[in-house]
Amino acid sequence: MVKRRSFLDIRCFLSFVIVWRRLRCLPALCWKTIDPVAPVYKYCAVSVSNILTTTCQYEALKYVSFPVQTLAKCAKMIPVMIWGTIIMQKIYNGKDYFFAFLVTLGCSIFILFPASTDVSPYASGRESTVWGMFLMIGYLGFDGFTSTFQDKLFKGYDMEIHNQIFYTTLCSCILSLSGLILQGHLLLAIDFMFRHHDCFYDVVLLSTVATVSQFFISYTIRTFGALTFATIMTTRQLVSILLSCVWFAHPLSLRQWVGAVIVFGALYTKSFLRTKPQKAASSSPKRGADGNLSNNTANNV
Repeated sequence: MVKRRSFLDIRCFLSFVIVWRRLRCLPALCWKTIDPVAPVYKYCAVSVSNILTTTCQYEALKYVSFPVQTLAKCAKMIPVMIWGTIIMQKIYNGKDYFFAFLVTLGCSIFILFPASTDVSPYASGRESTVWGMFLMIGYLGFDGFTSTFQDKLFKGYDMEIHNQIFYTTLCSCILSLSGLILQGHLLLAIDFMFRHHDCFYDVVLLSTVATVSQFFISYTIRTFGALTFATIMTTRQLVSILLSCVWFAHPLSLRQWVGAVIVFGALYTKSFLRTKPQKAASSSPKRGADGNLSNNTANNV
């Protein structure tokens, strides 16, 4: 517990410092961009849900098996679609849920059935418990709410990326520090870091990487939406393992190839069906214009 809370607190603190320094590097926009453009409680909502996501994720690792972890990490798209319907009144049809299910199924098959038995996910021996299942459900729910509510803030307010990160990390710092103090873990966490310098440097490195990645995450959510971000986070597991297998010449099982075909086939089909109506709509005025031109020419003749 001390290690996990220390990591979360340091990561929030580093995020706050980096965003603050970025604002200071923009003197002309500094005070304009630092003013909250949304009610503070909405920033706090993102912060609280993000902390609960991290807590559920780390706690669940002690109570669930690898297959359950995999299914949870591959099923991020469906909670985002549900939260999008509730929070942003988006309408998803059965085809959208079907493609989300195919991506989830394909990623799960790819990760759960490796070719080598040495890296089999079933060899860990960790049994899933009811509490672990509830934690993973909480992880999915809070994670989907976080990205969807961030998307809502970006679309509902004229909000810069560093503005949202600044206030959400500030709330996270306050909440994390308050939790350490109330639980009596603050001095223990400081003492642990002083006694284990290697761990401190590792935590700082991981925190810095997580902070920088938060800017890319926020940019993706703001530009493309929460569902696209969930799709990227789901398929990145498959792509990373696929690249690792190619780089280190690890064989792929038949089921892994089937899973990869399902995922990329579903993504390609969804993209094709989305762009096809746009092409038809853009080409129809041209046909109309040609038709009118032909009619006018005939009339002139």
